[in-house]
Amino acid sequence: MFQFSHIEYLYALALIPLFVVFFAGALLARKKRLQRFGDTELVSRLMPDASTRKPVLKFVLLMIACIFVALGVAGPKFGTKLQETKRTGSEIIIALDVSNSMMAEDIQPNRLERAKQAVSKLIDRLGENKIGLIVFAGEAYTQLPITTDYVSAKMFLSTISPDIVPIQGTAIGTAINLAVNSFSPTSEAGKAIIVITDGENHEDNPVQAAEEALKHGISVYAIGVGSTQGTPIPVKTTSGQRDFIKDRSGNTVMTRLDEKTLQEVAMAGKGIYVRATTANMGLNNVYDEIGKLDKAEYDAKVYTDFAEMFQWPFGAALAFLLIELLISNRKNRFRIFGSWNANEAHLAE
Repeated sequence: MFQFSHIEYLYALALIPLFVVFFAGALLARKKRLQRFGDTELVSRLMPDASTRKPVLKFVLLMIACIFVALGVAGPKFGTKLQETKRTGSEIIIALDVSNSMMAEDIQPNRLERAKQAVSKLIDRLGENKIGLIVFAGEAYTQLPITTDYVSAKMFLSTISPDIVPIQGTAIGTAINLAVNSFSPTSEAGKAIIVITDGENHEDNPVQAAEEALKHGISVYAIGVGSTQGTPIPVKTTSGQRDFIKDRSGNTVMTRLDEKTLQEVAMAGKGIYVRATTANMGLNNVYDEIGKLDKAEYDAKVYTDFAEMFQWPFGAALAFLLIELLISNRKNRFRIFGSWNANEAHLAE
């Protein structure tokens, strides 16, 4: 198993595009200065040794070295041994709405992407709790069964889009019913369902489903995504142009957060309702409530005896830095002689 000890250092990679922009700006500024100095072709003849490609190559090598440095600082390591161990935790299933309305952009970049980002942060905080993932639109599907494999959970989460559900709609009740049947049947751990949706349910009775879940000792929490004012749902046409979903009369469809339904669902499931207004989508409040659930001991297979691998990216970074230092900004000797010979032949004429 591969993981990073300090994954937060990977955010430094976001600086690479900024360096690229600054370097491109510096090249453009240099070109303009040379143009003010005189004719470009004449100036290049006055500097026959200067190379226009090598500075770019040196910069690329330097950026590659920076990438490897960031990877090394993040502390990559491989688990070399799989062991069975005892853990204590609760069971949580996240039911994520992937209907077309979740592509609305009243929350940037859109409702679904923001929800995925928040769920990813929640997974990082789960500790020893088990997690499962269900996606739903007009139907509900198990994306990830109850597990402690958080790496797989994040991998499956990253692939979620409205395209993975063939039937559109919003069947919250169906998702809750599927979640109830997806928990470990013999586990005595506390169980909770977190429904993340805009609440526009048109398919079934989610309140009744939450009541049935509570009868099985399962709490239901609801997180509402979107605005109550309404916003259009973007879509791409067959020609690739941006448009908005329209009804049969040609009117633009507006999607609104249905807080009333979600509040009733949370009340029926003895959970809480939170409106997603911050970067964590309200999951922090829900997580605090989940922390009060009963815990149970279970067997889990985990990787141990991790081997630190930071020396490999650091070694690669050093290699690229040495190559960058060995490359001068001058043209190579062959091309320099070629330029001299051309100049001499021109003078001889």
